[in-house]
Parts: sequence; C-alpha cells; structure tokens
Amino acid sequence: MYTDETLTCVDCGRQFTFTTGEQEFFASKGFTNKPSRCTDCRAARKSGRSGGGSAGGGGGEGYGRQREMFTATCSQCGGVAEVPFQPRGDKPVYCRDCFAQRPSYR
Repeated sequence: MYTDETLTCVDCGRQFTFTTGEQEFFASKGFTNKPSRCTDCRAARKSGRSGGGSAGGGGGEGYGRQREMFTATCSQCGGVAEVPFQPRGDKPVYCRDCFAQRPSYR
C-alpha cells in the first residue's frame, strides 16, 4: 500500500508531499519515477513550455524556441506558402488557403 512521502523540489528546494492518491495515479499511468518538482514549479514549467511556440502547441515544439518555417511556391495557386518542413520537390506543397480547400482524407 502507499503512504504519503515528503520529497524535495529540484527547482525551488521546498519540500512537498507526494500523496497516496498521486502515487496511485502515477502507478495507474505506468510512471515509475517520483515527481521531482512541487505543484507550483510543475505548473510554472508547463506554462512556460506552452507559451512560446507557434500554433499547434504540441509535440516537440515549444520549449522556448520558435518553429522553423520554410518558404515554397503553392502547387495550386502559385502563391507563397510557408510550411513547417523543408520541401523536397517530389510532392505538391500548398499555401494555407489552398490546403484548407482540399478534401480531408481522415
């Protein structure tokens, strides 16, 4: 069974309680490591992560750096297209408007 544990935050050095409920939650998710940050520092780190990236807000972006964008010519209208990948030339590239008009294949 679980018992409350007192841990020390690696960011601020304050002690915080890793409750039995949190331990059960961690175990249910398959997490094997204990939290290293208190609730306040976890929240501050999370808000800092999601605040600086471009639209999309997930995956590996964020972390304080802007997503690199590349310029290409739209295959449909011939206008300028900004895309988050380096076009190789073997597949069509569309601007935002033309891409939005294409049928979805999901």
